[in-house]
Amino acid sequence: MATNRRYHDGCAIATALDLVGERWAMLVVRELLLGPKRFTDLQDGLPGAGPKILAQRLRELEGAGILRRRTLAPPASSQVYELTEWGACLEGVIVALGRWGADAPEPSGDHVGPDSAMLKLRSFFQPEQSWTATYEVRLGRHRFTVRVADGTLADVSRGEPHGRPDAVIDTDSDTLDDVIGDDEAFTTAIDSGWLTVTGDDTAARLLFASTRF
Repeated sequence: MATNRRYHDGCAIATALDLVGERWAMLVVRELLLGPKRFTDLQDGLPGAGPKILAQRLRELEGAGILRRRTLAPPASSQVYELTEWGACLEGVIVALGRWGADAPEPSGDHVGPDSAMLKLRSFFQPEQSWTATYEVRLGRHRFTVRVADGTLADVSRGEPHGRPDAVIDTDSDTLDDVIGDDEAFTTAIDSGWLTVTGDDTAARLLFASTRF
């Protein structure tokens, strides 16, 4: 088990909480859903978790088989953390928690991180028409690739797209989180310059018009 603090309950729900129920554990998984990260990148995404706590959670999750460490090939040669195939199965749980939390009577006004905003976009994608386009989403220094193929969300991943994207969306993670599923907020963000689109404006509008709660 991931920690010594167990429920000692044979229910599979209790077993799951034995593995990922400690504080920050599920948020570590959230930060790795869009691809591997270095320890410093995880710290950046989880500023409220001190380095000792974060290191402890990583050891526990690795010991439970939820994530693993890997050394990148030269010239990077840095160590990254990534989800195992079994760990990646937690995506559905995290998406369900996000949908449930979005309906909270008193939504949080705290800062939303880049990975969280991109996962929200992926979670609430419900297209009403078919199109194909590649997007680069720039959230400060963070870069993400979004690919839609025949109206299906084919890819949401960390990093710049290979080749020239059809549209580049430049904003910050809090604004992105606000405009997802909200046509009025999207229009306001465009008019105020908080969100800019370079390239195919129609494709960008289709992307955001296809996010629904």
